[in-house]
Amino acid sequence: MIPTAVEGNVFSPEAEIDAPEPVGSDFSAAVGQGGGVLRSIHIGELPLEAGGVLPSVTMAFECWGTLNASGDNAVLIQHALTGSTHVSRGDSEEDGWWEGLVGPGEVIDTNKYFVVCANMLGGCYGTTGPSSIASDGRPYGSRFPFVTIRDSVDAEALLADRLGIASWNAVIGGSMGGARALEWAASHPERVRRCAVIASCAASTAEQIAFAQAQVLAIRQDPNFAGGDYYDGAAPALGLGLARRIAHITYRSETEMDGRFGRLAQGDGTISHDRLESAESARYRVESYLDHQAHKLVGRFDANSYIAITEALMSHDVARGRGSLEEALAVTDGVEFIVAAVNSDRLYFPAQSEALAAALPGHVPVGRIDSPIGHDGFLTEVTAVGALLQESFFQP
Repeated sequence: MIPTAVEGNVFSPEAEIDAPEPVGSDFSAAVGQGGGVLRSIHIGELPLEAGGVLPSVTMAFECWGTLNASGDNAVLIQHALTGSTHVSRGDSEEDGWWEGLVGPGEVIDTNKYFVVCANMLGGCYGTTGPSSIASDGRPYGSRFPFVTIRDSVDAEALLADRLGIASWNAVIGGSMGGARALEWAASHPERVRRCAVIASCAASTAEQIAFAQAQVLAIRQDPNFAGGDYYDGAAPALGLGLARRIAHITYRSETEMDGRFGRLAQGDGTISHDRLESAESARYRVESYLDHQAHKLVGRFDANSYIAITEALMSHDVARGRGSLEEALAVTDGVEFIVAAVNSDRLYFPAQSEALAAALPGHVPVGRIDSPIGHDGFLTEVTAVGALLQESFFQP
């Protein structure tokens, strides 16, 4: 059975609990205290970049801090591909994925700023996606339309309208979140004062699209996928797990993998050919590690959402329909930027950050995050990311 409910901000296949707390016309509960609680707002219909309209869209989000009277202290943080809205613990019982960066007294100080993180369009953490119920009472499944990064940003703009946020003090994101942050600046420059694009790029490359296609096919070729309409039966867990393995290899560096696992066996035994069916001791440690990562994702994520969001990221090109990259970014002349790269990143190479920075108006240096981890360094190196943000955006 597929994940059907939100529990501790991750999906649980067996959970049957309440949906995100809806926010009505009185938004005081959303823009006041009570951080780290999943909420939702209905934003109505959404015209899509590829054509057509998604008729009824709900946006799920979490927020921390208080929106001030002038509405100029709002910060939008964008999650990565399979990330959730849970950036910081707040009033919940679970640490967030950028714990230590966002919160009272942290670099992004929720005593000063009103911080919002919304689940991306097509996701499975409360925002309308393939597992959402359509007007006929059944999940969208295979009927969920193709959506782009630009569509998600447009949905987030409608969410901001509902929250009374005319413009963002800062929009910040890493990886796919960085793509969404950049798209915010290009699509709505008048609503973005500052923008941080971390471990990301201006457009997905052929190699990134190739890795993504392999992940999508892994899911689609699972016998349980059923063309995307598997919600009444077994979920394509094997395919989703394989997709996660492929992706995770790109998230970590060769140095980190080799130094952490090498060619060692998982247990005290030796590697044998029956390692796929038999004892843990017969397996390479790195195999066990990838299995663990796959198991964790399968327990909290919907396969259709993985496809929808991955295909949105494949489509990412901030210059699409806007001329050259320099022409597309010319509208961001009034936006202050941070562009940063992880030095060991082999998914979003530092050269892509340098190309983006060179195309932005004015002189934008590329910040460097030193990490042996690889792409995931934007998540693990909280101190380094915080130092970059504090130096330019959030001075004490």
